[in-house]
This record gives sequence, structure tokens and C-alpha cells, in this order.
Amino acid sequence: MATLGLIEYADASPEVREVYDDIMATRKTDWINNFWKALASDPSTLRRTWKSIKEIMAPGALEALTKEMLYVAVSVSNQCGYCIASHTAAARKAGMTDAMFAELMAVVGMANETNRLASGYQVEIDERFR
Repeated sequence: MATLGLIEYADASPEVREVYDDIMATRKTDWINNFWKALASDPSTLRRTWKSIKEIMAPGALEALTKEMLYVAVSVSNQCGYCIASHTAAARKAGMTDAMFAELMAVVGMANETNRLASGYQVEIDERFR
């Protein structure tokens, strides 16, 4: 259970409902997921986080699939099960195939392994990389 509980739409304040309505309109859905319901216990955090994610995940130089796959990669590295599930679903909706997911996990695993090796060996950065 969420630390401070989940705020359902029916129980939400007008300020929270406004954010919920924007989430549903933006995502073209009829429900609010538990992440947002948990943040709703602090309406300013809910509003700030939604504003940021809405801006960052909006169309830009990177396509939606790339952004979602990056989100999955970081979520795997940070071991956030909720974000892995949420953004894997979003990436699949944006076109990610099973083969793409498998390759992404291979890259994430390799990057984490070589990052740890480079850190552990305290490898100096080559001048050509600068």
C-alpha cells in the first residue's frame, strides 16, 4: 500500500481533480494510475511532477518510443518496478516489440556492468573523449 494512501478521483479536492482531468485528457484515457493517486496526497508535488513529465515526454527532438525506452532503461537501473511496468506499457503502445525490449535489456545490463567496472577500476577518461 502507498505510504500515504491513494486519492481516488471521487475523493479528490478540486485542485487534484484538475490535474487528474489533465492527465486523462493528455493521455487519452479514462483512469488515473496509482502513481498519480499516491502523489495526490501532496497536491503541489502532484501538479509539479505532472507539469514536468508532461513537458519532458511531449513531442520533441526524440520520438515517443525513444523517450519511453530511455525511461524503461533508467527505471531498470534504478530498480523501480512501478516505473518499469508503466513505461514498458507506454513503450509497447508506442511500438516497442519484444525483440526491441530484449535488446534494450541487453544494453542496460551491459552498460551497468561496464559502468561498475570502469568505476571500480577508476579508469581515467581518454583525452580523445573530451
